Amino acid sequence: MKQSFGIKAVLALGLLLMSAASFGNPEPWQLNMTEGVTQSATEVHNLHMIILWICIVIGVIVFGAMAVAIVRFRKSKGAVPATWSHNTTAEIIWTVIPVLILLAVAWPATSTIFRMADTTESEMTVKITGYQWMWRYEIVNYKGQDGQVNFVSRLDRDSDQTRQLGSGRQPTDVQVDGQNVYLLNVDKPLVLPTDTKIRFVITADDVIHSWWVPVLGWKQDAIPGVINEAWTLIQKPGVYRGQCAELCGKDHGFMPIVVEAVPPAEFEQWLAAEQLKLDEAARTAQTNANGASPSKG
Repeated sequence: MKQSFGIKAVLALGLLLMSAASFGNPEPWQLNMTEGVTQSATEVHNLHMIILWICIVIGVIVFGAMAVAIVRFRKSKGAVPATWSHNTTAEIIWTVIPVLILLAVAWPATSTIFRMADTTESEMTVKITGYQWMWRYEIVNYKGQDGQVNFVSRLDRDSDQTRQLGSGRQPTDVQVDGQNVYLLNVDKPLVLPTDTKIRFVITADDVIHSWWVPVLGWKQDAIPGVINEAWTLIQKPGVYRGQCAELCGKDHGFMPIVVEAVPPAEFEQWLAAEQLKLDEAARTAQTNANGASPSKG
């Protein structure tokens, strides 16, 4: 009975780890932080690995010393407790060394945080607005040209139908290019150019959301009445997935994020096509409005 419970617990933990990793283009058995596809993500990953190895070394030393003390100085071997109360030299050493380690780690970490917050010299601005439960994307400008692209990105139809009770569909049925994308795909992705510094201004219309694509190396809260900033420079073309990372209501789990990174020339073609669609829609709306208005005279 206990063995069965242990097996179930291990399986549950494995599924939890895999589901957490699935938020950002996972690799099989991925347990570590993603290396990402941006300079910021690479720097964060490198810092993570440095700090991880420092912690591992400290852990080996501390737990190794504990193991030696437990084995060599146990009561059964006749060990007698020491009578001294402290050692000034030892206390200075184990105070100074951690302080030096913290300073050595804090310097590159702080420098990275400052660089991640610097949105100057960006070539493009995208406004992101969170809603219950979808995202609105507005390309405000691209290389000095005013943008007109403005659209809403929602959970894709296949996932939305599958999640309904009594749909008769299975999550494994939702596939894109052979990958399961249940609750991770949208009807219209955000297309961005590679090798371009892109500034994001992020806010919300109703409650607090959080825009998070793990491979970009950061996430940013979307808060009503507040404009937060972030930036990215994507180095590799591809489709990158994320989710809202702030519990924002009953459909919080149904507002994924999909970023499609393409070369600048391909992005410019997409941008022109989207602007043409908006221009045609505006002309059609104006024509319908003129036709519906009463004639004069």
